[in-house]
Amino acid sequence: MARPLLRTFLGWMEVLAPAFTKPGFTNALIIMAGWIRTTGPHAVTQALVETAVAGRRHHEAFHRFFSRGAWKPDEVGRLLFERIVERLVARGATIDVVIDDTMVTKKGRRVFGLGTHVDPVRSTARRKVFAFGHCWVVLSVIVHFPAFSRRPWALPVLFRLYRTKKEHRSNRKGPYKKKTELARQMLDVMHAWRPDARFRVTCDCAYANATVLRDLPTNIHLIGAMRPDAVLTALPTEAEQKKTGRRRKRGAVLPKPLALSKSAKQPWTKIKAHLYGKEMVQEIKTIDAQWYRGAGTRLLRIVVVRVPLGKVPVRVYFSTDVDLSPGEILEAYAGRWSTEVCFRDLKQLLGFGDSQARTKNAVERTAPFVGFTYTLVMLWFSMPAVHTSALAEPPVRPWYRHKEGLCFADALRAAQRVLAPHDVLDLARDFNDLAQPPPTPATRPDSAHSRAA
Repeated sequence: MARPLLRTFLGWMEVLAPAFTKPGFTNALIIMAGWIRTTGPHAVTQALVETAVAGRRHHEAFHRFFSRGAWKPDEVGRLLFERIVERLVARGATIDVVIDDTMVTKKGRRVFGLGTHVDPVRSTARRKVFAFGHCWVVLSVIVHFPAFSRRPWALPVLFRLYRTKKEHRSNRKGPYKKKTELARQMLDVMHAWRPDARFRVTCDCAYANATVLRDLPTNIHLIGAMRPDAVLTALPTEAEQKKTGRRRKRGAVLPKPLALSKSAKQPWTKIKAHLYGKEMVQEIKTIDAQWYRGAGTRLLRIVVVRVPLGKVPVRVYFSTDVDLSPGEILEAYAGRWSTEVCFRDLKQLLGFGDSQARTKNAVERTAPFVGFTYTLVMLWFSMPAVHTSALAEPPVRPWYRHKEGLCFADALRAAQRVLAPHDVLDLARDFNDLAQPPPTPATRPDSAHSRAA
């Protein structure tokens, strides 16, 4: 049973082949297989141990794959992005994207890009906790796997390492860029991949600002969070325009979201929305207005949501697409949580922050490579022949009878079961069907990549 599933896994690996040289693709296959099979702390050398390559190939070749290899993470991300859109997004449908950042703790005097960042996991509203490590800004495509999961999934395709001002001053390699500038850079890269597609980007208030929003292409709409005290204005009317001089960009000043929530002129409206796996009733007020400081003259649809519990009275969300209903805006923003689940799985199950890479190239490639592994595993697992097979069945847990659907741990376990019996150095032979006659030594390819070539 494992051989057909192995064939499909190698087929998905072949998707990435154009991004590498022939030797580089072989190394990528070995490292990815070993990374998947590792159950403890992850490292390049541990991947060689897990695949029994240690002692048969020199480990320096695999370290050079990250530090000096002739491949670019953005090109690997593009190949995965194209396959995601081709397989999981309906033709002509909007492509949902989420942008967020995550922090991994690290230490070491010579590790490139280390800095002091706020740890959002351990921080609270009253107390900020700082940690030393890497901060990654990640762009992921939001997809659904209705065959085995009810929640949305975030599949990462683009990564940018954020470097603090202090770290940049001490190690001047490239211009300093804020997190929001890195996010906008990734949006521009994604837009260049599919300039005619329609995108819907969700992000929290840290990225919902002028750096990301200003001059966005018209086919990219953004849904984000807004401060309750944001200054809102109406579109300028023809009567307000001057007959001479510069035309007005903003109209009359409107109530701020917090003031709107307290106003008795507009009553609260109850709507139903499917949020975080549940059908919820929300009390909202909505208004179409400009938020000049954040989005310029672009008209936004703003939704003010009453919060019945806690110290925060309201939450404010907006969309640059004014054709969306308030319920659609809230549901789209709730889908942003899928990237937090992705970050947890990457760190706890795939060792996203375990690598001891030190040089610039190695640091900026190893973590994205782990993210690409996550995306590739989920694309492979989404195939009906994989997630319905016996190898994908989760362990029997009588105390966990309320589990619905399958998670990334189940997908990773299935990949480990498929890869475990096979020699990763001879996967080209295992790729062939057993019913076919074995190739002669003179014609047998030495890797899956050369077979495809």
